[in-house]
Amino acid sequence: MGANGSRQHVRPERVFLHVDMDAFYASVELLEHPELLGKPVAVGADSDRSVISSASYEARARGVRSAMSVAMAKKLCPELVLLPVSMEKYRVVSRQVMAVFTEFTPLVEPLSIDEAFLDVTGAQRLMGQPREIADALRKRVYAVTGLPCSVGIANTKFVAKLASQRAKPNGVLQIEAAHTLDFLHSLPVEAMWGVGRATEEKLRSRGINTVAELADAPIAQLKRAVGDAAAQKLHDLANGRDPREVNTERIEKSVSSEETFAHDLTDTTPIMREILKLSKKTAARMRGKGFMARTITLKVKFADFSAITRSHTLPEPTDSSQRIYETACELFEKAEIAGRAVRLIGVGGEQLMPAESVAEPLFSDVDDESWRALDRTTDQLRGKFGNVAPAPASLLRSPGEKSERER
Repeated sequence: MGANGSRQHVRPERVFLHVDMDAFYASVELLEHPELLGKPVAVGADSDRSVISSASYEARARGVRSAMSVAMAKKLCPELVLLPVSMEKYRVVSRQVMAVFTEFTPLVEPLSIDEAFLDVTGAQRLMGQPREIADALRKRVYAVTGLPCSVGIANTKFVAKLASQRAKPNGVLQIEAAHTLDFLHSLPVEAMWGVGRATEEKLRSRGINTVAELADAPIAQLKRAVGDAAAQKLHDLANGRDPREVNTERIEKSVSSEETFAHDLTDTTPIMREILKLSKKTAARMRGKGFMARTITLKVKFADFSAITRSHTLPEPTDSSQRIYETACELFEKAEIAGRAVRLIGVGGEQLMPAESVAEPLFSDVDDESWRALDRTTDQLRGKFGNVAPAPASLLRSPGEKSERER
C-alpha cells in the first residue's frame, strides 16, 4: 500500500528468453538426410572460393566453423560432407519456428532466420517458471520441426543471448538476476557484444582482459580506447545494465535502391559506377533504419526488358557500403553479362536484422573497420548538411582489387 492507502503497482522483474536454433541450416538438411546423422556435415557450395554457412557439431569438433572457407574446412576435415544451400527451405522452417514462439508469448522479436528474443514475463502466470517455459518451448519446437534449439534465460536481453550460447547444443541455461554480475564478470572481454578482434586488441593493450576489468575500468579510459558511444555501451553491459525491451515491430524484409538509365548502357565502367552509388544508398538506408543485411542482391534489367536477379549470402550481416559494393560487383561479374545493353540496375539487402543484435563488428579487421568509420562520418555529415558525399569513388577499392585480408 502507498502512503495514502492506495495500492502501488510493482512492475514484475522482466524475464527474457533468447532462443537459438542449433546449427540451423545443417540441422534442416539432416532432416532430409538421416543417413548423415553423426557425420561431419556442412552447408555451403562445393567450391574452394565458397564459405561454410553452417556446420554440424560433428564438423565443429574437427575445427570447421561458419564463415570459414570451404578449402580450409576440407583441409581440417577431409571426410566433410558438403550440402548445397537452400534458403527457401530454411525460410519455410523458420516461419514454423517463429509461429511456435508466438504460442508462448506475443512478445517475440526475431533477430534473424534462426533466433529470437521472447519476453515471457506475463506468460509465467499460465505456463509456470521460466525454466518450465523454456523446456516446454524446446519440446514444442522439436515436435513441430524435428529440430533442436538452445535457450538462454535472464533478466536482460544481453545476458539471455550469452546464456543461450553457453547452453549449446540443445540445452537451457538460466542466469538468475542475483547471479548476473558473477556470470558476466567470469567471461573474457571478447564475449561482449561489440568486441571484435580490433576492439579486443585495443582493450587488452590497456590491461582489460575480462568483463570484470571492463566493468571496473574508468569511462575516460574506455573512451580513449573505443570512442564515446561504444565506451558507455560496453561499460553498461559489463555492469549488467541493459534496459532494452523486446521489439515486436515487424522487420522489413528488404532494403534496396535501383536506377533506370536514360540510355541503355553496355560499357562496364559506368555500370560499376552506378553499382557503387546504389550500394552506398542502400547501405545508408539500412543504417538509417538500424538494420544489417545477411544477403546482398543485384538486379539487372536489359534493353529487351528481360531481367535477372542474383544474390549472395554473407557469413555475417553487414551495413558497410564497401562490403555491399564488393559483393554486388562480384555478382555482376559472375553473371557474365558484360556487353549486353543494360536498362536498369538495382542493389539490395535481404535477411535483415536489427544492427544492435549483431554480436561483433562485422569483418572486424582494421581495413573494414576503417570503411565502416567512413560510413558513419558520411551519415553524420549528411544529417548535418544534407545529401553530401565526402568520400570520392576513387577511395573505394575497385572490384578486382583485393583487401589486406584477401591478399
